[in-house]
Amino acid sequence: VQLQASGGGLVQAGGSLRLSCTASGSIFSINRMGWYRQAPGKQRELVAGVASGGSTNYGISVKGRVAISRDNAKKTVSLLMNSLKPEDTAVYYCNADGVAGLGYYGKNFWGNGTLVTVSS
Repeated sequence: VQLQASGGGLVQAGGSLRLSCTASGSIFSINRMGWYRQAPGKQRELVAGVASGGSTNYGISVKGRVAISRDNAKKTVSLLMNSLKPEDTAVYYCNADGVAGLGYYGKNFWGNGTLVTVSS
């Protein structure tokens, strides 16, 4: 299973950015997909998550500024980030949890990460 993220880059404060992630491989289902981020010197933290049924949860620091969505058939998850702040600068990681496939279930996978830099 591979998670391929795209959409990171440099954006000015107050701007918007959309991240996308596609899961590929022998996958039957994914329970939850989400985005985490890790800034230099800090722990990885939740940005947003979405269950297969559509329920979502957001990190406190981004709540109200981001929206997560997924397409179960395409095995994609997207993150729209608005009103970006310099403190949003981090490497953003895509995550797939509770993945079931040929010969396995309940697995957790991470993407390689995509860098988001917000300039002031």
